[in-house]
Amino acid sequence: MSNTPSLSVVMPVFNEVKTVESVVDAVRRALPGGAQIIIVDDGSVDGTIELLKNRVAAKVDKVLFHEKNQGKGAALRTGFNAATGEIIIIQDADLEYDPVEYPKLLKAILDGRADVVFGSRFVGSDEHRVVYFWHRVANSIITLMSNMFTNLNLTDMETGYKVFRREVIQGLDFQEKSFGFEPEFTAKIARKKWRIYEVGISYSGRTYDEGKKIGLKDAFRALYCIVRYNMLP
Repeated sequence: MSNTPSLSVVMPVFNEVKTVESVVDAVRRALPGGAQIIIVDDGSVDGTIELLKNRVAAKVDKVLFHEKNQGKGAALRTGFNAATGEIIIIQDADLEYDPVEYPKLLKAILDGRADVVFGSRFVGSDEHRVVYFWHRVANSIITLMSNMFTNLNLTDMETGYKVFRREVIQGLDFQEKSFGFEPEFTAKIARKKWRIYEVGISYSGRTYDEGKKIGLKDAFRALYCIVRYNMLP
């Protein structure tokens, strides 16, 4: 339909040679009407760069490269700057989040009810892989702390699935280079009083042996960012 908003999918990538092409294929299946797909490689050293150049580049609209690893937040900033869609979807490249969820993530925005949608791993009846107990505890604490400062009632502030209208990030100067992007983004959109929705999603979490990257230091950084971007805007 001609009045359907255009979409941009921004995919930060770091050492995902085993999964990135499968994720790109899943995104294309999930959006048969087409979308701008932007990959930002953040200094991969495992063969991802060669795969992107030789196989994946032909399947997407843009592949951008950081010479050195800077972090997820930095890769997202690069992707946002290149995105032209009216709605932006953040898509991780590790198969933890399934693009089949796009219709439910987009619905409230397309209906005109929401400006931002968080995909929560902790609500709803969708399937979830059972992984780390202490990750769940840490996520609950971080989300609770974020909610206390933002006065939101999110269940999963740290989710990798965030979808938003382009206007939401226009004029915002994101500072965080790594996983601190999540609390910084949440603090800044809460201050702007955008209409925020949350929907339950399925989740296939990875183990560290399978390539999971977030760790304890990122949890402490998230707590710092909650205070920093809510109290000292």
